[in-house]
Amino acid sequence: MSNLNDTRKKINAIDKEMAKLFVERMNASKEVAEYKMKHGLPIYDRIREEEVIKQNTELIEEEDLKKYYVMFLQDLMNTSKAYQQELMSGLKVGYSGVPGAFGYIAARRMFSNANLIAYSDFATAYKACENGECDIVVLPTENSYAGDVGTVMDLMFSGSLYVNQMIDLDVVHNLIACDGATKDSIKKVYSHAQALAQCAEYIHLNDFEEVEYPNTAMAAKMIAEKGDPTIAAIASIETAELYNLNVIEKNINVSRNNTTRFAAFSRVQNLPTKTAKMGEHFILVFTVKNEAGALANALNIIGSHGFNMRTLRSRPMKELMWNYYFYVELDGNINTIDGNDMMKQLSSMCDRLKLVGAYTSRVYK
Repeated sequence: MSNLNDTRKKINAIDKEMAKLFVERMNASKEVAEYKMKHGLPIYDRIREEEVIKQNTELIEEEDLKKYYVMFLQDLMNTSKAYQQELMSGLKVGYSGVPGAFGYIAARRMFSNANLIAYSDFATAYKACENGECDIVVLPTENSYAGDVGTVMDLMFSGSLYVNQMIDLDVVHNLIACDGATKDSIKKVYSHAQALAQCAEYIHLNDFEEVEYPNTAMAAKMIAEKGDPTIAAIASIETAELYNLNVIEKNINVSRNNTTRFAAFSRVQNLPTKTAKMGEHFILVFTVKNEAGALANALNIIGSHGFNMRTLRSRPMKELMWNYYFYVELDGNINTIDGNDMMKQLSSMCDRLKLVGAYTSRVYK
């Protein structure tokens, strides 16, 4: 027994040291959470977690212990994420619309524990973040069915906020109604004009009368308040859950490839580390001199530095008739020698140049 007691004393001493290190690590996790809140970054970072597991597991020389150390690290990182989620519960995140709208869903997906604040329109939400009323604002930038969200792109050009993360949100429409309603009892469907258009085939097939509403979530809220089994809304499952409505039929939109991209904007720019990684992207907006070849020269500078353009769009400048600015999304790390050199060359020939943001493709759980 004396040997067992000695071993237990050794374990107790080790646990005492581990407790001190645990506190230090959780304090460091708190600093990470504060940085993420300030920069509008997500808690979960798959690439970072994989790097930590790989690098730290290499420190373990005993092969039979490596798999257990991986389990230990995963549990530790899950604990850190839970702590960060609690710390982020005070984060104020703005969006445009009402609870249940796709902007609400995107904001909740990005910042699950945050306090969400609804604003009446994109510009108001954006200005609220600029003025400090909220810490972050989540706004749509593009829909695969309807195209660019021009108002938000204009805010990127003229405003002061930065994009530090993006999410692709699948837009799936469902027929939802109050208790007691059935597909046969429904006569009218209410929703946003775009949702009605995307579900037109289903609506006509079932001989429903369609009624336009400001947005899908407001339609659902109205259906819940009226409690009329002859009317229904077209909205998301999350919206149905939020307003205690029943899903009568799922996936009623014609196109199954309907996705909206949402960006998280914050007042502070987040630059990637200088070491390039997979899945890194950045956004530029710029104007060029109104002369032949000016745009081509700018694009040549981008290409010569090895950056692949994912998107190139032009938008009219409201203050100058028949003048345009350009919006470019690119693959790669802007915070490298090539990136810095490219920005210097572009600055010398662009009237206006802004790095709107840098972000990494992520998997959201």
